[in-house]
Amino acid sequence: MSASPRFLANGDTVMVVQFGDGIDLETSSRVTALATYINSLALNGINDLVPTFRSLAVHYDPSYLAFDTLEEIVRGALPDLDVNHHSKREWLIPTFYDPQMSPDLTEVAERCSLSIEEVINLHSQVAYHVYMIGFLPGFPYLGDLASKISLPRKETPSLRIPERSVAIAERMTAIYPNECPGGWYAIGRTPMTFFDPLNNPPALLAPGDQVRFQPIKRDEFDHLSDKSEHLVRQDAMGLPT
Repeated sequence: MSASPRFLANGDTVMVVQFGDGIDLETSSRVTALATYINSLALNGINDLVPTFRSLAVHYDPSYLAFDTLEEIVRGALPDLDVNHHSKREWLIPTFYDPQMSPDLTEVAERCSLSIEEVINLHSQVAYHVYMIGFLPGFPYLGDLASKISLPRKETPSLRIPERSVAIAERMTAIYPNECPGGWYAIGRTPMTFFDPLNNPPALLAPGDQVRFQPIKRDEFDHLSDKSEHLVRQDAMGLPT
């Protein structure tokens, strides 16, 4: 049986419900299920729900809900929490793996004693779980990465990782929605847009989603890049479960 969660106050407007100390699929599923349940209640005073690897931050208005009342509601739901009720979306992410566009691909292959083709195969043959969105707006933490291509973060972060870079570090893979410095190894690029403040919700992916990466050729990448906005708004390549 899973351990009971901890209820932590983060100031007077945030309750953190923490499920254990590890990063694993079971814990993530409980976090996502709780977020789905609270959202379904449509309670007055709930301003936002932020799932993380092992906790859910519930942003609330204390003039509507007291901490103790909110804790009582959550505790009452825990015994019947259905981790399978959350609707899982599946996404196929077109990705161009190329050493010239993503030079870290060569370094990863060398450090892991693999060919570039083996790195691509290992990365693209896994269905990844979206654990959380963070670091940057729309930045998804996806797991779990194959151990054969698992590397620690760079000792010296790159000053520039291009937007839409597909990157790896530790047992995670991720997608940089915007250009920024970073310590992950960028091994590919996708033409898809993962964050648009004009969309609702603005982030394309959400905790609990499933993601696969589909290797594509340069001409496909260029073609899809020309219509990247439509990928999000019209045909984001989401696949039914």
